[in-house]
Amino acid sequence: MTSATRQPETPAAAVPPRLIATDLDGTLLRDDKSVSPRTIAALAAAEEAGIEVFFVTGRPARWMDVVSDHVHGHGLAICGNGAAVVDLHGGPGTHRFVKVRELARENALDAVRLLRDAAPGTVYAVEQTYGFYQEPDYPKLHMEIPDSLAPAEQLLAPDAPGAGEPVLKILAYHPKIDPDGFLTLARLAIGERADVTRSSPSALLEISGPGVSKASTLALCCAERGISHEEVVAFGDMPNDVEMLTWAGQSYAMGNAHPDVIAAASGRTVANNDDGVAVVIERLLAERG
Repeated sequence: MTSATRQPETPAAAVPPRLIATDLDGTLLRDDKSVSPRTIAALAAAEEAGIEVFFVTGRPARWMDVVSDHVHGHGLAICGNGAAVVDLHGGPGTHRFVKVRELARENALDAVRLLRDAAPGTVYAVEQTYGFYQEPDYPKLHMEIPDSLAPAEQLLAPDAPGAGEPVLKILAYHPKIDPDGFLTLARLAIGERADVTRSSPSALLEISGPGVSKASTLALCCAERGISHEEVVAFGDMPNDVEMLTWAGQSYAMGNAHPDVIAAASGRTVANNDDGVAVVIERLLAERG
């Protein structure tokens, strides 16, 4: 993993944007998890101008209520770091899965085993389309009650609770290892069996199916719409945004972004608490006249 501190210049808008892809936590949302009035207005103005807006997040579908009131047009969001495309129309509790890119249980079990060997003390949770399961020692990071408590190997077994549901990702937490060091270690240990990233300030990793990322699912959604990567403007702040920012024609690291995100993006905006996404959208719309 490469780290850098350079701050790129704002990219030239050589191709008029047709789609805005934005992360949520640490990016579109303020630290209190609210969407500011300025940002709400900017998103609405973009949609009115014919620019589609996609929320692209590591969050599961059930955590999308924070932005459900702010979807326009297509109403789709990419959740679970690309593991699912969800239709947010209908509001809380009625989200519909449009596309699922699951993590095969065999791959998930391999990842659990390999990371246990490489980093003893790692504890796991399993995120599925409609369920959340965790090991007994997994910390209370998500402010929710798990559907079941058991070792990860049992949670991923063929006869486990929710065995008929796709696994979207595995969450791996270590109480002592440096977060970036844990990410590097896990990627080396797991290899091509799964994609590993992180979006939390703690040593919490998110493990998805091979090739599943925000970028790859966004690319699929854009291809369905005849939108090229040059016509996409993306925003992010953490390592799980790096591939998406690299792929997009224009990309912006938030003022509060991780160094790897700053290195990956073609531009930089102000912090999430200062409405950095809205600042760029307003400028892009002004340039369109």
